[in-house]
Amino acid sequence: MFTAILLLTGPALGFRLLGAVGVRRFASWRVCAAHGLAVMLAMTASAHFAPSGVTVMPTHDDLVAMVPPFVPFPDAMVYLTGVLELLGAAGLVRAATRTTAGIGLAVLCVLMFPANVYAAMEDIPLGDDPPTPLWFRIPEQLLFIAVALWTAGRARDRAPARTSAPTSASER
Repeated sequence: MFTAILLLTGPALGFRLLGAVGVRRFASWRVCAAHGLAVMLAMTASAHFAPSGVTVMPTHDDLVAMVPPFVPFPDAMVYLTGVLELLGAAGLVRAATRTTAGIGLAVLCVLMFPANVYAAMEDIPLGDDPPTPLWFRIPEQLLFIAVALWTAGRARDRAPARTSAPTSASER
């Protein structure tokens, strides 16, 4: 039940530790959270493509079972959302695409929310795990949306711009 949250927080903390020991790329919590979310998404997206014989994680068939009946082409939708998760993860890693990726992932989480509600209401298990209750799914989804939007924000925590050196004696 807590696997996805651990896949987000563990790497984010690991990246922040790298920042604490001097890796400048990971000097801010926002960047570390973006990379942590990217790791989580890469892992969860892999389930969208996992064949039914895999036992260490949910499979494509498990995710298809979560798709509500009103969604057309459930098999294709699972593949599509997996591709979008991977693209979003890649987008989070680059500063130039982080804002777009974060907003897109938040929208994707909102669009996938009915599948989480359907799976909880119908007691659909995910892999070998028991069905995740709705009381857990809702806050978990809100957390992922919040982190995606936070990482999409402009990095106010970058180092301040350097000022130019004084050019005249009165400026010194």
